[in-house]
Amino acid sequence: MPASAAGFPAPRMISTTADLAQLCERLKLEPFVTIDTEFVRERTYWPELCLVQLGGADDVALVDVLADGLDLAPLAALLDAKDCIKVFHAARQDLEIFLHLFDRLPVSIFDTQIAAMVAGHGDQIGYDALVSTITGASIDKAHRFSDWAARPLTPAQIAYAAADVTYLRDVYLALSADLEKQGRVLWASAELAVLENPATFRPDPRLLWERLKPRTNNRRMLAVLREVAAWRELEAQAADIPRQRMVRDESLLEIAAVQPVTVDGLARIRGVSRGFAEGRSGEGLLAAVRLAQDLPESELPRAPRKPDGQKPSAAVVAMLRVLLAAKCEENHVAPKLVASGEELDRLALGDTEGAVLQGWRRAVFGEDALALMRGDVSLSVDGRQVRINTATAPS
Repeated sequence: MPASAAGFPAPRMISTTADLAQLCERLKLEPFVTIDTEFVRERTYWPELCLVQLGGADDVALVDVLADGLDLAPLAALLDAKDCIKVFHAARQDLEIFLHLFDRLPVSIFDTQIAAMVAGHGDQIGYDALVSTITGASIDKAHRFSDWAARPLTPAQIAYAAADVTYLRDVYLALSADLEKQGRVLWASAELAVLENPATFRPDPRLLWERLKPRTNNRRMLAVLREVAAWRELEAQAADIPRQRMVRDESLLEIAAVQPVTVDGLARIRGVSRGFAEGRSGEGLLAAVRLAQDLPESELPRAPRKPDGQKPSAAVVAMLRVLLAAKCEENHVAPKLVASGEELDRLALGDTEGAVLQGWRRAVFGEDALALMRGDVSLSVDGRQVRINTATAPS
């Protein structure tokens, strides 16, 4: 196979089941394979897969998922191969696609974005920046928003798609070596575990109301919001249309506040048309409202709140942020990976069970955070660095 200008094998299109089977049988025997996908999602709930890129030691293949008669069973078998590591960058959308397509997740997953955060390359570093940092190569991302459903693909699209799995091999090898050298292989494994859980990609529809951040403690209103949000999610999945196209968030919040019980009442909600209200969807929404209205008090949800309903001290949280930045700078790890803003708030309120106080996070930051809040350590500036000082007891 001729080599590309960058020294990688020239990409080839795979459009038949026989060619895909031969390719996947070869790749299953390799220690790792790099994978990416191209898809469109503007008009659908589920991503519409258009292309799967696979990179091996001697193969760069672009699987044309839209080719007539192509059976993806050989790809599923490759993703099931335990002894072949599947390397992605920012894998969540790719994994969601494969879970929907095959009803199971790939096994033996490695996400270079997560590994890069563990290895000290910053918060959620992009693929092009990571490639530049590790290999010195520059990737043209101009085709990121191409219409991948259009055929034929242009030479520029093919080159762009191939680059997403070629340089990824060098990135994976470099990050693997860094994690081994830094003694952080187990850190990365702990972070990658969330990608092995189907629940990560299939959230409970009855919990999605919390994402809408309702500004109320009215439990009946929250119950209505929970039921109509769950109804919307299931309907959007069944119809394969974006949830916002089914009913917008703002309309759901207004429905929860007004709690319409008739078609006329529903049609007066902003964003809900008369035709929608009079149809099957309107009937389903009204049924969800009635369901929530009939719930006993004991089954009504409560507004998510911080421990004891208190607000943390802004000054304490600010001190914890400084400590977090200092400890992450010292340990060369991304702050966002160690503790989120919400976790710092909970810590400032005295929470002792959060993730920041578990495992490797406790060693990197949690212990010092607790010591800072007890007054056992203090912070000072030494030149251009923050120094953590052990407090001395008064004489």
